[in-house]
Amino acid sequence: MKKLILALVLVLGLQQIGFAQKTLKVWIVRHAEKDTSDPKDKDPDLSGAGAQRAEALKKELKSQRLDTIFSTDYKRTKLTGFPLADITGISIQTYDPSKGAQLAKSLKMNAAGKKILIIGHSNTILELIEAFGAKRPVPSIADDEYDYLFSLTIKGGKVEVKTDKYGVTSKEK
Repeated sequence: MKKLILALVLVLGLQQIGFAQKTLKVWIVRHAEKDTSDPKDKDPDLSGAGAQRAEALKKELKSQRLDTIFSTDYKRTKLTGFPLADITGISIQTYDPSKGAQLAKSLKMNAAGKKILIIGHSNTILELIEAFGAKRPVPSIADDEYDYLFSLTIKGGKVEVKTDKYGVTSKEK
């Protein structure tokens, strides 16, 4: 009987270790190109190029089987994620970009084993990457750069960041 109890405790302990070691995969992008035809519009739609980039994002990530898509509460960020949300049947959840650290902490604690896309802004996504515990993969994101696709792999306390580009190159260096 003691051996059976010991074996049961060992199995349960290993399950807990396995659960704690599940990988969280997060992709972070800036919203696609916005329509700048009306400088007074503080919440513009995407431009034609932005709509094409949103489609490119869909093609890039559609095979990943995302669990959640987060977006700030602006049309341009939501419209960037909409094509992907539409084909996957995922509803876009909004988050406050000024509370990116809270979002990162919550996901690290509660989303082990999940695949998540977060859509933000040029002045928030690098801080969000840092909030997950990684170093900034690039020093800054210029106003005319829309093609970065950052992928974070988070397992336990370890965070790896990979920097890619997607869609049409938005800025020549």
